[in-house]
Amino acid sequence: MHKDIATPIRTRDILEKYGFSFKKSLGQNFLIDTNVLKRIVDHAELTDDSAAIEIGPGIGALTEQLARRSKKVVAFEIDQRLLPILKETLAPYPNTKVIHEDVLKADVKGVIENELGEISDLMVVANLPYYVTTPIIMKLLEEKLPIRGIVCMLQKEVADRIAAKPGTKDYGSLSIAIQYYTEAETVMIVPKTVFIPQPNVDSAVIRLTKRKEPAVSVIDEGFFFQLIRISFAQRRKTLLNNLTNGLPEGKQKKEDILSALKQAEIDPGRRGETLSIEEFARLSDQLLPSFS
Repeated sequence: MHKDIATPIRTRDILEKYGFSFKKSLGQNFLIDTNVLKRIVDHAELTDDSAAIEIGPGIGALTEQLARRSKKVVAFEIDQRLLPILKETLAPYPNTKVIHEDVLKADVKGVIENELGEISDLMVVANLPYYVTTPIIMKLLEEKLPIRGIVCMLQKEVADRIAAKPGTKDYGSLSIAIQYYTEAETVMIVPKTVFIPQPNVDSAVIRLTKRKEPAVSVIDEGFFFQLIRISFAQRRKTLLNNLTNGLPEGKQKKEDILSALKQAEIDPGRRGETLSIEEFARLSDQLLPSFS
C-alpha cells in the first residue's frame, strides 16, 4: 500500500517541492486527515464495479482513497498548476484520469460516455470549492446524468440549507430545488482543523441520493422553479404579497392568484418557508393557466 497523500507532513512536502501557493479565488482548502477522507468514501458506498467522478482533486488526497475502492476515477481539475502534482501523486493508481477543465463548462455527459461507458454504478464524490458549490450541484442534477448520487463536502451552512425541512429558517428555494431531484441528508460534520489552509467556516458532508422520478410531478418545471424563487424573494412577506409583486402582471391578476391559492387549499397569509414541495407543486399547476 502506498503512503497516504493526506497527512500534514506529506501534503506540506508535496506543496514545497512544487512551490505551490493556494489561490483564494479557487477556494482551495486541502484535506490532511486520512480518516475523514475514508469516511467520506464510506458514505458513497462504492464497490469494485463502481466509478467515481471527482471535482477539484487538489493534490489527489481524496482521489487516492476513491481509486483504492472503485473501478475507475475521473477527476476534473481547473488549476493547471496542479496537473504535474497529480501526475506524480496518482502515478500508483492507473485507474485514475484527470481532466483539465472547469466542470461548469465541461460536457460531463460526454466524459461519462467516453471514460465510464461500461460502468453502470456512478457516484460523484468531491470536496467542492465552496464559492461554486450550488452551481456545480445544480448542473449535475439538471443535466440528468446517469449517476446514483452525490457525496460532497461543502460549507456547513449550505449543507443545512440543502437538507432543511419546511418551517425551518434554513428552508428555501435551494432546499426545494435539490430535494426535487434527490433525497438529501447531512452525514458528517468536518472541523476546520483538518484542512490547510484552514477555512473560516465549518464544513459538512452531504449525501444526495437521486430519485428515480422527481419528488413531485408538475405540468411545467420551469414555472414551478420560478414560482418557488418568487415565493422566497422576501422571506418576511406573505405568499400572496410575494406572488402579486413577483409574478408578471401579478398586481392586475391578484384575483387569479387568490383563486389558485384557494384551489390548492393554501392560506394566502402563509409564508413561503411553511409550504412543502407538494404544496408548491399543487399551487404551480393551479397558477400556470393564468401566467403561461
